[in-house]
Amino acid sequence: MGSTWGHTFRISTFGESHGGAIGVSVDGCPPRLELSPEHIQVDLDRRRPGQSRLTSQRNEADRVQILSGTFEGLTLGSPIGMLIPNTDARPEAYEHLRDVYRPSHADYVTEAKYGVRNWQGGGRASARETAARVAGGAVARRLLAAACGVEVVAWVAQVHEIRAATDSGTVTTESVEASPTRCGDPAAAGSMAEAIEAARRRGDSLGGIVACVARGVPPGLGDPVFDKLEADLAKGLLSLPAAKGFEIGSGFAAAAMTGIEHNDPFVPGPDGRPRTESNHSGGVQGGISNGEDIVVRVVFKPTATIASTQRTVDRAGQEVLLTARGRHDPCVLPRAVPMVEAMVCLVLADHWLRQQSVAVLGDEA
Repeated sequence: MGSTWGHTFRISTFGESHGGAIGVSVDGCPPRLELSPEHIQVDLDRRRPGQSRLTSQRNEADRVQILSGTFEGLTLGSPIGMLIPNTDARPEAYEHLRDVYRPSHADYVTEAKYGVRNWQGGGRASARETAARVAGGAVARRLLAAACGVEVVAWVAQVHEIRAATDSGTVTTESVEASPTRCGDPAAAGSMAEAIEAARRRGDSLGGIVACVARGVPPGLGDPVFDKLEADLAKGLLSLPAAKGFEIGSGFAAAAMTGIEHNDPFVPGPDGRPRTESNHSGGVQGGISNGEDIVVRVVFKPTATIASTQRTVDRAGQEVLLTARGRHDPCVLPRAVPMVEAMVCLVLADHWLRQQSVAVLGDEA
């Protein structure tokens, strides 16, 4: 079961939705990086459930414990082990799902693949696993900020048919966190909240889009063939629960553009290196970062667990009607924001470290 991500900066996550804890091991982090539980907790607090009526009412504090890899506030270069106890697990609430496959969940396919599944929540397929990713991503965020000043900000760009007018060039974490919807657009925030609440009341759920910008990424990250930077971003972001689509820069809109419209003309930059007048490439060309903002978008489906009655089958192949119980997000988008940031940070940190091993020989060689 694939639970490890990364090449040089690697994380391995463990734990199930209603087990004793969620955890992560971070390997490849350089020594002497300032790191404390408080640095990790900031991002975990943004991801945790129970923040508002727009999210799951599971009441997890998600207090992280750093078990290894640091000493006197600095990383040692050895694996960083972190544990996040599950304090509000209610496995008994899922007893009615022991022999039933929930529509659009991983229940059936997990059993088909492994011959066994943890029916207490989603097991490893649960979004609960992302707490470990966010903890690992917080380490990556610290590394990127210290090494090259990279800033990563995500926001809810769309909920159902409601779109936020948030500018990737000016959006800030503060503006995103100003509303429980995390859209960064005060005008759209109220409409999004009303739509999510309405979906909850009628026993339904909503999907949407999370956008993310990474500023200050140096040119040269990524490779031109199988390890393209956008390919690793796509894989990392599509590995998030409920993620169904990815695009970078102009994305699918490029299909309706001409080459003249889509090309990003180069101009001299103030620091002496080329810059681009536009950014249809989304900060990546030929699989390698070009120094412009990296702008990506991720589509998330509506939450699969809903309160309305649905048709399904049980393990005996008999058709049954299912009315799911439990604590679930009527829309995953607000809590997906720190998850998207975490995966972008993990990909960029990995590629930054990989780039440090590339020696470019000068004329004197």
